[in-house]
Amino acid sequence: MFQNILLAFDGSESAHKAAHLAAGISRCSLSPVILRVVVAYDPLPAYLGEPNLQKAIDERMKEAETVMEQALKAIGETPAEIHTEILEGPAADAILRVAETRGSDLIVMGSRGLGQIGSLLLGSQSQKVVNHAPCPVLIAR
Repeated sequence: MFQNILLAFDGSESAHKAAHLAAGISRCSLSPVILRVVVAYDPLPAYLGEPNLQKAIDERMKEAETVMEQALKAIGETPAEIHTEILEGPAADAILRVAETRGSDLIVMGSRGLGQIGSLLLGSQSQKVVNHAPCPVLIAR
């Protein structure tokens, strides 16, 4: 049914639940599945200048790699072919861009991320993805 699943992961509790759901869907599939794990980090302001900008970028990448390791651990054993992408930019924009360019047929993500401010029902990033996604979106709570 779903052969190209995008898992948006930010390390939050609901993202871990989303990882378990995505892995479960891939295990139940009768056909080969590509599970694409996306971790996005906020862009850094250019006014930091060198060498501060490069140090900040390196730190953000290190944090993103740690979050990606958490995602892969949460997914566990799965027959799916796993692809990982770490992207700079607002999470919803990165998720939507990957879903469109990679031809995802399902996006799985948590309802509330680690962002500072969220809306009442869904987090602002998940709400934006639901409203603009080119495919179905499964939200884990």
